[in-house]
Amino acid sequence: MRLLKLTGALLALALLGGCAAPKTVDYSAFKQSRPKSILVLPPINESPEVQASYSLMSQVTYPLAEAGYYVLPIALVDETFRQNGLTTPNDIQALPPGKLHEIFGADSALYITVSEYGTKYMLITSDTAVTASAKLVDLRTGTTLWTGSARASSEEGNSNGGGLVGMLITAAVKQVINSSTDAAHPIAGITGARLLSAGQRTGILYGPRSPKYGTD
Repeated sequence: MRLLKLTGALLALALLGGCAAPKTVDYSAFKQSRPKSILVLPPINESPEVQASYSLMSQVTYPLAEAGYYVLPIALVDETFRQNGLTTPNDIQALPPGKLHEIFGADSALYITVSEYGTKYMLITSDTAVTASAKLVDLRTGTTLWTGSARASSEEGNSNGGGLVGMLITAAVKQVINSSTDAAHPIAGITGARLLSAGQRTGILYGPRSPKYGTD
């Protein structure tokens, strides 16, 4: 129950602020392509945590669907790759775009890389963070339509107003939670929302299933 409350509080921060300075994104190729469906490929995991890839992958379909796109079912995609002897994200992401289009019929594919995932313990505190980057590629032409990156951390907005004792208690609670669950999983959900939600300065454009389609 306590973990659910923590997850809810973290999700409330999902679209607030950002770790990087605002940048300008060229949406000209995206607007010309206007994909309707997205194939999410297994993320390449550059972190030491083995669960990072599928933790993030299991949560990125929601912001994509909310943005107005048809997202191919993750389980079906995974099984198709397995039946064809492809089990690692690196091998899957190395496939030619045209081949992916031929197999799945999707207009575009989302390529994701997880560069940070997990908890770092300091002297009297800990920080759980997830960092990911992504690109959306038109599978019909091989053109990159969009690129972005995002990071979320459990220490965002943290204040040390409780003094040393308060900091020690907070650190102890965090370590109990982190030792019994995958504390980075809800953080990955925030990262995914920041990375892929439409309507943001650097997010993807609204898809054809959204009432806001064509307004961005």
